[in-house]
Amino acid sequence: MNVGVMISKKITAFLPYNGYDYTKRTVMQMRESDFVDKIYLVTTNEDLTELPDTELLKVSGLASSEALKLYAEKTETEFILLMQKDTEYSFGQFGIERMVNVAEGTGAGYVYSDYYEIKGEKRENHPVIDYQKGSLRDDFNFGFALLYSATAFKEAVEDMDSVYSFAAIYDLRLKISQNYELVHIPEYLYTAIETDVRKSGEKIFDYVDPKNRQVQIEMEQACTNHLKKIGAYLEPKFKYVEIDESESDVLASVVIPVKNRSNTIGDAIGSVLKQKTDFKFNLFVVDNYSNDGTTEIIEKFASEDDRVIHLIPERKDLQIGGCWNEAVHHEQCGLYSVQLDSDDMYANENTLQIVVDTFKKEKCAMIVGTYKMTNFKLEEIPPGIIDHREWTPDNGRNNALRINGLGAPRAFYTPVLREIKIPNVSYGEDYALGLNISREYQIGRIYEPIYLCRRWEGNSDAALDINKANAHNTYKDRVRTFELLARIRKNAAL
Repeated sequence: MNVGVMISKKITAFLPYNGYDYTKRTVMQMRESDFVDKIYLVTTNEDLTELPDTELLKVSGLASSEALKLYAEKTETEFILLMQKDTEYSFGQFGIERMVNVAEGTGAGYVYSDYYEIKGEKRENHPVIDYQKGSLRDDFNFGFALLYSATAFKEAVEDMDSVYSFAAIYDLRLKISQNYELVHIPEYLYTAIETDVRKSGEKIFDYVDPKNRQVQIEMEQACTNHLKKIGAYLEPKFKYVEIDESESDVLASVVIPVKNRSNTIGDAIGSVLKQKTDFKFNLFVVDNYSNDGTTEIIEKFASEDDRVIHLIPERKDLQIGGCWNEAVHHEQCGLYSVQLDSDDMYANENTLQIVVDTFKKEKCAMIVGTYKMTNFKLEEIPPGIIDHREWTPDNGRNNALRINGLGAPRAFYTPVLREIKIPNVSYGEDYALGLNISREYQIGRIYEPIYLCRRWEGNSDAALDINKANAHNTYKDRVRTFELLARIRKNAAL
């Protein structure tokens, strides 16, 4: 006796649509799954008409509140399949069914998976990362295909009390995460054509592009509301630092960790030594066992100028953060520790004076400046000046949990660094410090360019492969998780 399995239509799908022929192929391929009920083509183009076996939804914006409310109204199935981008998709063997199976088994708010991406004629693996409590970046990469629980989706839409043009999908994710797990399936369940083929180093500044300012304002609002909901929001109440300059003969110390930067370290050191200040300063160059001639360049500077302190750590397990600790805990370190990467330079001879004057004025424990992107010839390159104006005195430390960095140069009140200790890593250590310090202290800001960030192929984030980029993002999300939990505990203790 054959036992038949009843297949119910479980999914309502929504695809972005701009009239391209490949959408027909995607629709036909999705129709091969017995789980797919209705397919809606979502567009902002008034002139388009629907394709066979689909319905057309016209909206003002794909990431708008209007669109999400329409999705909720149109869905009568158990799940919503939302495709994130207008491109061609192809699901793998039982890929849609696998998503449904995991979603049903886990009760997730939504599930997402690894995928293959086609760039030109080449198909590449594109793994994504697990979602954490601290995965608050609005640009977190879930891939292109998300399978939502229709119940979780509708609950979140019903709970939306703000109207967004750009941040509705981000707000949806945050609201769902308050009550459900967001589950990553580490399997390659579909293929998508990737149209953004820029290197990683060219993508990381998208959020500071002035044309995206309104987008950022909405994203900040959504994130701030989320932090308030989960008890992690911090009001603008701060500890202030009262400085006694007699505590130290040297007021400021510049710190340059370096390994094998013989072609840039001389410029970096030179830009420090030409600083004009009304106080004493020195320079710690922490040489992490260079073997390309960097050591000899530093030794020459140190032999000619006693302000240069050449440190070679005894430990051989130090990364950038550990090298910073070597300088900060040195007896000759000043009251303020000021960052300079071995690739970069101070913009002019007044950088240190501006930093110290800001410390005195704002009584803060950390300062973040403004920098200009340049090539090796110091010619300005896109995106130009990065001032991180999304940092406001009232809400900067909350919004810091959403953005992916705080800017440069960074400077610190040394006693606070000695108390916190710097994570011994070579990526994200500065961001971890900024989050930790801002939990208690105000972070001062300088909005004029005082730092030159030189981009070249040897930069650490110029062109990362996907595994390295994922490792970086996972670490920063973990740091955000630590901080989120710490802030919830802080508020609970009040």
